[in-house]
Amino acid sequence: MTELIRAQAVASGDFEVLKPLIVFGTRPEAVKLAPLVMELRRRPDARPILCATGQHREMLDQVLRLFELHPDHDLDLMRTDQQPADVAAAVLTGVGRVIEAEKPSIVVVQGDTTTAMAASLAAFFHRTPVAHVEAGLRTGIRSSPFPEELMRRIVGRIAELHFAPTARAAENLRAERADAEGMIFLTGNTVVDAVKWIATNRRPTGELLTRRASRLVLLTAHRRENFGEPIRDVCRAVRALVARNADIEVAYPLHPNPNIQRPVRELLGGYERIHLLPPLDYEDLIGLMQESYLILTDSGGLQEEAPVFGKPVLVLRRDTERPEAIDAGTAILVGTDVRRIVFESERLLRDPVAYQRMAHAHSPFGDGFAAMRIADILLAFGRGDLEAVAQSRWTELGELVPYAREAIVA
Repeated sequence: MTELIRAQAVASGDFEVLKPLIVFGTRPEAVKLAPLVMELRRRPDARPILCATGQHREMLDQVLRLFELHPDHDLDLMRTDQQPADVAAAVLTGVGRVIEAEKPSIVVVQGDTTTAMAASLAAFFHRTPVAHVEAGLRTGIRSSPFPEELMRRIVGRIAELHFAPTARAAENLRAERADAEGMIFLTGNTVVDAVKWIATNRRPTGELLTRRASRLVLLTAHRRENFGEPIRDVCRAVRALVARNADIEVAYPLHPNPNIQRPVRELLGGYERIHLLPPLDYEDLIGLMQESYLILTDSGGLQEEAPVFGKPVLVLRRDTERPEAIDAGTAILVGTDVRRIVFESERLLRDPVAYQRMAHAHSPFGDGFAAMRIADILLAFGRGDLEAVAQSRWTELGELVPYAREAIVA
């Protein structure tokens, strides 16, 4: 159906308009849901309603400005020293009230945050279907990462539509029998859509740091499981790398959490070739990623984003829910052991063959058309013809089918 015919059908009342409630509270959620919101806004038979919980206030607001997203509901829940239980209770209540007021067709959540888990539960209590973007990620260890692994498992038990970013994620869901009461779709990861859009539309900004060496190493580390001695070991490794390699410098955007700020400033402050930066706008982070030679991170998002630009990643975690990156050769799991971090970093810094092997490895996270696939499936759900979509190759646990239509990133 052409867009003109579809618009005429909507105007005449012959076509039901989908009313998805899209809930997000953190920067990663907003980044990964923004392409879907932009795609749904292009569809005359969809009217997305945006609900921001404000779980991470300042970092969330920056992304909303970047993608020009204006929440219809802003719960503004962020409080000083908030605990996950406090956020969960507030989201459960707040999103429940929004559902009562808006009566959406479906509630869409992303990933593994407290916002995603509590919003899904609120939808379940109101007998509203749930769609889970980036479904099926698993480490297989309930407490690692904490609390994200359990959060995404809970959402997986509630959701009816599971949008798996990779074949492995889809297989995880099928092994858990998520298809017994719902449907699994292989869509790719919307973060690829977002990163490509930013790379195309990024506005030039001033220099974030004064370069002093020929190669830049981007470091991000902030996860809860790395608080304490693990983050101190990461800092010791970075200090050793800078001391042993005069041609590198490190850029470290620091998370505001005092559990990160205190040890990092104590161990890395005052070094000429170590730049401790404030939290960056997302497009500035993308710019640093493009400029970098190597990335050290405990972030899940950067494991997905870096391969878009051909940047090797060393993962500063014991476990990862994105083993596809390890299998594809775009990332190496090094944990927080000082010797391992230094060894693997220097191998990539000094061995061009090893570096090029990782830099040219195929990204396993999608082709930049995930938002289109998800929008099509949501609209099929709204029309009540999901069975036809289920017969498409989107549900196969293999390679993504190439998309012929124009993407939002084009």
